[in-house]
Amino acid sequence: MSDPASTLKAERRREVLAFLFLTGIVMPALAVAVVGSYGLAVWVYQMFAGPPGPPGL
Repeated sequence: MSDPASTLKAERRREVLAFLFLTGIVMPALAVAVVGSYGLAVWVYQMFAGPPGPPGL
């Protein structure tokens, strides 16, 4: 069996690496995907509804 202290140290290291992966790669990619999806949705909507402007009289 392995030493409990080394097991805790390895677990702590995995947690830190998981945190860095989430904050450095996953969250920025998710933010770009959300903003890009919203922009695409607005663009597609404006293709059908026309660009924003003053109401026609």
